[in-house]
Amino acid sequence: MEVFFALIFFISIFFVVYVYAGYPFLIACISFFKSKKIAESSTFEPFVTILIPAYNEEAGIRETLKNKVALEYPDHKKEILVISDDSQDLTDEIVKEFSGVGVRLLRQEPRAGKTSGLNMAVPYARGDVLVFSDANSIYAHDALIMLVRNFADPSVGYVTGRMVYTNPDGSSIGDGCSAYMKYENWLRKMETRAGSIVGVDGGIDAVRRELYSPMNPDQLPDFVLPLKVLEKGFRVIYEPGAILKEPSLNRVQDEHKMRVRVTLRALWALYDMRHLLSIGKYGMFAFQLWSHKVFRYLCFVFLIGAYASSLALAGTHRFYGVFFLLQTAAYMGALLSPLLEKRGLRLRPLYLFYYFTLVNFSAASGFLKFLRGQKQVFWTPRKG
Repeated sequence: MEVFFALIFFISIFFVVYVYAGYPFLIACISFFKSKKIAESSTFEPFVTILIPAYNEEAGIRETLKNKVALEYPDHKKEILVISDDSQDLTDEIVKEFSGVGVRLLRQEPRAGKTSGLNMAVPYARGDVLVFSDANSIYAHDALIMLVRNFADPSVGYVTGRMVYTNPDGSSIGDGCSAYMKYENWLRKMETRAGSIVGVDGGIDAVRRELYSPMNPDQLPDFVLPLKVLEKGFRVIYEPGAILKEPSLNRVQDEHKMRVRVTLRALWALYDMRHLLSIGKYGMFAFQLWSHKVFRYLCFVFLIGAYASSLALAGTHRFYGVFFLLQTAAYMGALLSPLLEKRGLRLRPLYLFYYFTLVNFSAASGFLKFLRGQKQVFWTPRKG
């Protein structure tokens, strides 16, 4: 049994390190030796349709529409479609206020979720390029230009921008979310140089109109649509110059619910598109999909494996005993982090590990829902 637990221990440690450090190092090396350029052009100005799904967004939809209307882009080459998902508040009335400046309202009844709303709206879009925005997404003034310029390259089919989470209250959840996003954005930059990325932000994305494929209501459009674009032979890339600012979540419960929802829908997307995991057929991209997504969502399994096996081996060798104590101290520190924060004591390594633990706990919760066959169709707006 000692050999068995030792094997579990080293396999678990290998995958935890590989997911968060090994794969990023490998993709950075690949991007250095095999950098794929993008033939972008700032003068490339196709007709653009901005799609904004909204459900009871009266609190922020006006500011969002003002932002989109004011974006630097020719007005005669831009339209904005708001898809109200059976909103019961003043969302629709506020949207109608902008009817004279290129904003159209489409209403989906009964409520059917974000993905169904996009499927319903795309046939009404006149744009050659579709841009996806959340109802609380505030773009930088030149974000649209920065996104669209990449489509001058015929190999590019999908572009995602850079999400920057603002954290005015300085909470550990907000700081952890911001640090995690910086890490993800760096990784996307490396993946773009290597060819294509495997994860996007639904709040600032763009796709060629002819590459949009209708999706099942339960599928995560931020995940499934890019995979379908890649499947058709086009690149999915990251544009750091297209900036979106959104407020980070500051409550543990909100961040946990959001992470569980994203994990659950992403796992179903991976299941639906599982043929892309074939290394023999899809090569480099399949390798990225396994490394960046599958192993990332399953990292909680390796964390549990490392902890349980080190506990089982603690009495056999000092190394395992020390490792078990270090893990225990780290998890205890993560649990105590909110209490220490309330007392004014914020230790950066501690709250970063707290967020790391929260992300993996949420992934475990989402995975259990996936095993039970649960699906989540309705889209829940982010709360800042």
